[in-house]
Amino acid sequence: MNGEPVPEQVVAEGPPPGVRNIGDMQDLVTEMMLAVSEAKSIPASGKVIVDRDQMLHTLDMLYERLPEEMRAARWMVRERDTFVARTNEQVREMVSRARQKAEEMVSETNIIAEATEEANILVRRAEDLGRQIRLEAEDYAEDRLGRLENLLVRVLEQVRDMRSELHQTRVPSR
Repeated sequence: MNGEPVPEQVVAEGPPPGVRNIGDMQDLVTEMMLAVSEAKSIPASGKVIVDRDQMLHTLDMLYERLPEEMRAARWMVRERDTFVARTNEQVREMVSRARQKAEEMVSETNIIAEATEEANILVRRAEDLGRQIRLEAEDYAEDRLGRLENLLVRVLEQVRDMRSELHQTRVPSR
Protein backbone atom coordinates (compact mmCIF):
# COMPACT_ATOMS: atom_id res chain seq x y z
CA MET A 1 0.00 0.00 0.00
CA ASN A 2 2.65 2.49 1.03
CA GLY A 3 5.28 1.24 -1.43
CA GLU A 4 7.31 -0.69 1.20
CA PRO A 5 8.09 -4.35 0.45
CA VAL A 6 6.22 -6.88 2.59
CA PRO A 7 8.53 -9.08 4.70
CA GLU A 8 8.78 -12.67 3.49
CA GLN A 9 6.60 -15.12 5.41
CA VAL A 10 8.53 -17.74 7.35
CA VAL A 11 7.16 -21.19 6.56
CA ALA A 12 8.24 -24.17 8.64
CA GLU A 13 8.81 -27.27 6.57
CA GLY A 14 8.58 -30.81 7.92
CA PRO A 15 11.56 -33.10 8.30
CA PRO A 16 13.07 -34.51 5.13
CA PRO A 17 11.23 -37.49 3.61
CA GLY A 18 12.27 -40.87 4.96
CA VAL A 19 13.45 -39.61 8.35
CA ARG A 20 11.77 -41.80 10.96
CA ASN A 21 10.38 -40.58 14.23
CA ILE A 22 12.35 -40.96 17.45
CA GLY A 23 9.44 -43.15 18.57
CA ASP A 24 10.69 -45.89 16.20
CA MET A 25 13.87 -46.18 18.21
CA GLN A 26 11.94 -46.15 21.47
CA ASP A 27 9.73 -48.96 20.14
CA LEU A 28 12.81 -51.04 19.36
CA VAL A 29 14.25 -50.45 22.83
CA THR A 30 10.88 -51.36 24.36
CA GLU A 31 10.83 -54.53 22.25
CA MET A 32 14.28 -55.48 23.54
CA MET A 33 13.32 -54.76 27.15
CA LEU A 34 10.19 -56.87 26.75
CA ALA A 35 12.19 -59.75 25.26
CA VAL A 36 14.61 -59.67 28.20
CA SER A 37 11.87 -59.34 30.83
CA GLU A 38 9.87 -62.24 29.33
CA ALA A 39 12.90 -64.48 28.77
CA LYS A 40 13.27 -67.77 30.63
CA SER A 41 15.28 -67.54 33.82
CA ILE A 42 18.32 -69.66 34.53
CA PRO A 43 17.62 -71.19 37.95
CA ALA A 44 19.58 -69.80 40.89
CA SER A 45 21.47 -67.27 38.77
CA GLY A 46 19.21 -64.29 38.14
CA LYS A 47 20.18 -64.55 34.49
CA VAL A 48 17.93 -65.17 31.50
CA ILE A 49 18.11 -66.91 28.15
CA VAL A 50 17.24 -64.71 25.17
CA ASP A 51 16.87 -65.49 21.50
CA ARG A 52 20.24 -64.32 20.17
CA ASP A 53 19.02 -63.94 16.56
CA GLN A 54 16.00 -61.90 17.63
CA MET A 55 18.12 -59.68 19.89
CA LEU A 56 20.77 -59.17 17.20
CA HIS A 57 18.09 -58.41 14.62
CA THR A 58 16.51 -55.80 16.90
CA LEU A 59 19.94 -54.30 17.65
CA ASP A 60 20.69 -54.14 13.91
CA MET A 61 17.41 -52.31 13.30
CA LEU A 62 18.21 -49.91 16.13
CA TYR A 63 21.69 -49.33 14.71
CA GLU A 64 20.26 -48.64 11.25
CA ARG A 65 17.96 -45.97 12.64
CA LEU A 66 20.72 -44.08 14.48
CA PRO A 67 21.98 -42.38 11.32
CA GLU A 68 18.41 -41.29 10.55
CA GLU A 69 18.14 -39.67 13.97
CA MET A 70 21.43 -37.91 13.35
CA ARG A 71 20.11 -36.74 9.98
CA ALA A 72 17.01 -35.40 11.74
CA ALA A 73 19.19 -33.50 14.23
CA ARG A 74 21.30 -32.04 11.40
CA TRP A 75 18.07 -31.08 9.60
CA MET A 76 16.85 -29.26 12.71
CA VAL A 77 20.13 -27.35 12.99
CA ARG A 78 20.00 -26.44 9.27
CA GLU A 79 16.39 -25.27 9.65
CA ARG A 80 17.36 -23.15 12.65
CA ASP A 81 20.28 -21.63 10.74
CA THR A 82 18.04 -20.93 7.75
CA PHE A 83 15.42 -19.38 10.01
CA VAL A 84 18.01 -17.22 11.80
CA ALA A 85 19.56 -16.12 8.48
CA ARG A 86 16.14 -15.27 7.04
CA THR A 87 15.25 -13.37 10.22
CA ASN A 88 18.56 -11.49 10.17
CA GLU A 89 17.95 -10.48 6.55
CA GLN A 90 14.48 -9.23 7.45
CA VAL A 91 15.94 -7.27 10.36
CA ARG A 92 18.62 -5.78 8.10
CA GLU A 93 15.95 -4.75 5.60
CA MET A 94 13.83 -3.23 8.36
CA VAL A 95 16.85 -1.36 9.75
CA SER A 96 17.79 -0.18 6.25
CA ARG A 97 14.25 1.06 5.60
CA ALA A 98 14.18 2.76 9.00
CA ARG A 99 17.49 4.49 8.33
CA GLN A 100 16.39 5.51 4.84
CA LYS A 101 13.16 6.87 6.24
CA ALA A 102 15.12 8.70 8.93
CA GLU A 103 17.41 10.30 6.33
CA GLU A 104 14.40 11.49 4.32
CA MET A 105 12.80 12.97 7.40
CA VAL A 106 16.03 14.65 8.53
CA SER A 107 16.13 16.58 5.28
CA GLU A 108 13.17 18.59 6.51
CA THR A 109 14.68 20.85 9.15
CA ASN A 110 11.52 21.57 11.13
CA ILE A 111 11.01 17.89 12.09
CA ILE A 112 14.60 16.69 12.55
CA ALA A 113 14.18 15.71 16.21
CA GLU A 114 10.89 13.89 15.60
CA ALA A 115 12.27 11.98 12.61
CA THR A 116 15.38 10.88 14.49
CA GLU A 117 13.34 9.64 17.44
CA GLU A 118 10.93 7.71 15.20
CA ALA A 119 13.79 6.12 13.27
CA ASN A 120 15.52 5.10 16.51
CA ILE A 121 12.30 3.54 17.77
CA LEU A 122 11.92 1.59 14.53
CA VAL A 123 15.53 0.44 14.68
CA ARG A 124 15.18 -0.64 18.33
CA ARG A 125 11.94 -2.50 17.56
CA ALA A 126 13.53 -4.23 14.59
CA GLU A 127 16.61 -5.18 16.61
CA ASP A 128 14.50 -6.36 19.57
CA LEU A 129 12.28 -8.42 17.27
CA GLY A 130 15.30 -9.93 15.54
CA ARG A 131 16.95 -10.73 18.87
CA GLN A 132 13.73 -12.28 20.21
CA ILE A 133 13.20 -14.42 17.10
CA ARG A 134 16.84 -15.52 17.12
CA LEU A 135 16.68 -16.49 20.81
CA GLU A 136 13.44 -18.41 20.34
CA ALA A 137 14.88 -20.30 17.38
CA GLU A 138 18.01 -21.17 19.36
CA ASP A 139 15.96 -22.24 22.39
CA TYR A 140 13.79 -24.47 20.20
CA ALA A 141 16.78 -26.08 18.51
CA GLU A 142 18.55 -26.53 21.87
CA ASP A 143 15.46 -28.20 23.34
CA ARG A 144 15.05 -30.59 20.40
CA LEU A 145 18.76 -31.44 20.30
CA GLY A 146 18.78 -31.96 24.09
CA ARG A 147 15.88 -34.38 23.83
CA LEU A 148 17.60 -36.25 21.04
CA GLU A 149 20.83 -36.40 23.03
CA ASN A 150 19.01 -37.75 26.09
CA LEU A 151 17.28 -40.39 24.00
CA LEU A 152 20.53 -41.48 22.38
CA VAL A 153 22.24 -41.68 25.79
CA ARG A 154 19.39 -43.85 27.14
CA VAL A 155 19.52 -46.09 24.08
CA LEU A 156 23.28 -46.46 24.36
CA GLU A 157 23.01 -47.30 28.06
CA GLN A 158 20.36 -49.90 27.36
CA VAL A 159 22.39 -51.45 24.57
CA ARG A 160 25.44 -51.61 26.85
CA ASP A 161 23.36 -53.17 29.65
CA MET A 162 21.95 -55.78 27.28
CA ARG A 163 25.38 -56.59 25.86
CA SER A 164 26.70 -56.94 29.40
CA GLU A 165 23.84 -59.28 30.28
CA LEU A 166 24.45 -61.22 27.10
CA HIS A 167 28.16 -61.62 27.93
CA GLN A 168 27.33 -62.69 31.48
CA THR A 169 25.00 -65.44 30.25
CA ARG A 170 27.64 -67.01 28.00
CA VAL A 171 29.01 -70.31 29.27
CA PRO A 172 32.77 -70.53 28.76
CA SER A 173 33.72 -73.19 26.19
CA ARG A 174 36.06 -75.93 27.36
